[in-house]
Amino acid sequence: MSIVTPLPQVVDGERIGLIAGNGRFPIIFADNAKKLGYHVSAVAHEGETEPELASHVDRIHWVKIGQLSKLIKAFKEDGVHQAVMLGGIKKTHVFTTVRPDFRTLALATRLALWKDDDILREFAKELEQEGIAICESTFGLEGILVEEGTLTTRTPTDKEWEDIRYGWEVAHDIGRLDIGQCVVIKDRVVVAVEAVEGTDGAIKRGGELAKEGAVVVKRSKPQQDLRFDLPAVGPKTIEVMASVKASVLAVEAGRTVLLDREIMLAKARSSKISIVGIAKLDLSTGKP
Repeated sequence: MSIVTPLPQVVDGERIGLIAGNGRFPIIFADNAKKLGYHVSAVAHEGETEPELASHVDRIHWVKIGQLSKLIKAFKEDGVHQAVMLGGIKKTHVFTTVRPDFRTLALATRLALWKDDDILREFAKELEQEGIAICESTFGLEGILVEEGTLTTRTPTDKEWEDIRYGWEVAHDIGRLDIGQCVVIKDRVVVAVEAVEGTDGAIKRGGELAKEGAVVVKRSKPQQDLRFDLPAVGPKTIEVMASVKASVLAVEAGRTVLLDREIMLAKARSSKISIVGIAKLDLSTGKP
């Protein structure tokens, strides 16, 4: 079981750090944290973080991917002692735009393999050595985790439940190997596995191969550390699914963040896409 650092009770005007990746997750967190009484200092990544984040936080510092020393310096200047990591960073940056500083290179030499979890844990250790604790990424986000059951009016067909059941087990295995969190299934055939392209890229590739009726399954890794890389879905997920005529999105209840819920469900309804939250499956029926 991973060790997570809970946030203490808010002291008026206390500052929380936000290490921001892509998507709306960092923006939603910043809004919630400010409602709880925190001042938010964000470190944003050039080419990944939404520029809109600047208007949702008290202070923002822009860094290039791999500039660990600059990130730590920014937090120390702002008096940050606790932070969260939200939003993804595309793995393809490793081959293109990443420009590691000396501290990042030193961190890399301690890694036997460049697995996501290992990298993030070492990253967290570096910050903790500087007095900056990394907290659970679900902090301040109560009410937006996916609940168990069907979230849409359309429920999966028996045939789609077969694909969900199969994909659920496959997603567990690719997660255990630290490959990704998402698989695309059609007629009990794996048509795509999430790798460096991310969830949206995997859905588009798999949906194009399946032609139509693909089932998308996304779940956390068995060894998931709740401080980072929690699965998240939102309106963009549904837009990509609709573009390739995918039919079902199955995600892990209680461990998947649902961004912009009403917008996402409206888009799913108009595209006749079923969304289900799964806590566990009955392996004999393929249903919760």
